[in-house]
Amino acid sequence: MRGKHPTGPDDPIRVLAPREAVPAISRRAILGGFTALAGSLALTGCGTSTEVAASAVPDSDIENLLNIYSWGDYSNPADVELFRKQTGTRVQIASFGSNQEMISKLAASRGTSGYDIVVPTSVYVMEMAEHNLLQKLDKSLIPNFSHMDKAYVGQEWDPNNDYSICKASGTTGFMYDTTAIDRELTSWQDFLDAAQAEASGTTALQTDPWEVCCIYLAANNMDPNTTDKDELDACEDYLVNKVAKHIKAFLSTATTAVSQGGFTMLHAYNGDARTAVMAADKPEKWKFVYPTPTANLWMDNWAIAKGTQHPDAAYAFINFMLDPDISFKEMKYIGYATGVKGVKQRAEQAGVEYSNLIFPSDKVMERLTPSELNSATGRHTKILNRVMARSGA
Repeated sequence: MRGKHPTGPDDPIRVLAPREAVPAISRRAILGGFTALAGSLALTGCGTSTEVAASAVPDSDIENLLNIYSWGDYSNPADVELFRKQTGTRVQIASFGSNQEMISKLAASRGTSGYDIVVPTSVYVMEMAEHNLLQKLDKSLIPNFSHMDKAYVGQEWDPNNDYSICKASGTTGFMYDTTAIDRELTSWQDFLDAAQAEASGTTALQTDPWEVCCIYLAANNMDPNTTDKDELDACEDYLVNKVAKHIKAFLSTATTAVSQGGFTMLHAYNGDARTAVMAADKPEKWKFVYPTPTANLWMDNWAIAKGTQHPDAAYAFINFMLDPDISFKEMKYIGYATGVKGVKQRAEQAGVEYSNLIFPSDKVMERLTPSELNSATGRHTKILNRVMARSGA
């Protein structure tokens, strides 16, 4: 969160992480590394918790405490405070730095983690549900689900939204300094070329293995989720032997890198790029690219942890966050689409700054590719590790 907060009984929100660590663990940077998933889930064995049924009770009668496990700085404190005022429920938010960290904690606790709401990324939802880490949702207790845009519901990983509802969605691209690179960049191939030319030694890559490998695979019209050994071999050879030596840093977020200086081109999530541009001394010189031919489409989701001790508060909070007015404020705060109908149009009408970096165009959305967990996941990590080692960054 921003600033320090008291710890008395009237706290609207508590972040159970060091304040100085929050920027590093912000969801404005997925921290990748899918390989920990299998080990994390293996801890669950047979779930020992029982399904907790939530009753549809008035807000004034819900539990007076709610524990959320989410990415850092990923909810507007003003909205959380409003929820407390309306319901009397005190919200505590603990921050995790990766999906693996969150999964490991839930798996180890076997339904006794103490968390009520968790925020997994799309590709992890079904694995978590199958390993008894999530409670099936009773959508009759979430009437504001009716406000969800159809483009953000019924996704492949949860076709009936049995376990998850979109909290925020985004994609990946890159931003570059137009005063240092005076040609227009539009594709991943352009990114690779510039990294070895004008942006050599001043380029940053993300720390997510899938995202880094996607740059080469997409540039060569290969499926970013490929498991083909020859394609992955080619990806590793190119990134390690041609690109790595030109990389200055590997950053989980681009939000502060621009203002700190020293970079010409940064691999970034769209919302991160918006935050970075807004904080820049000369924002007009930076351009963000939704690169062709494809990039990741990720979605973070509201979900209820198995064993929740405050089910009524959990349902009430999710329903509250799906209210169109609240969703609009959340969008402005986190800088990502929330999946609620009308928010994009409202942002355009209100003149929300850099709304094009919050909402990719329909044309861009149509060509995005959601990342998958598959047999290539471990290989992605090995490739990134070699790129990092060769870069010397």
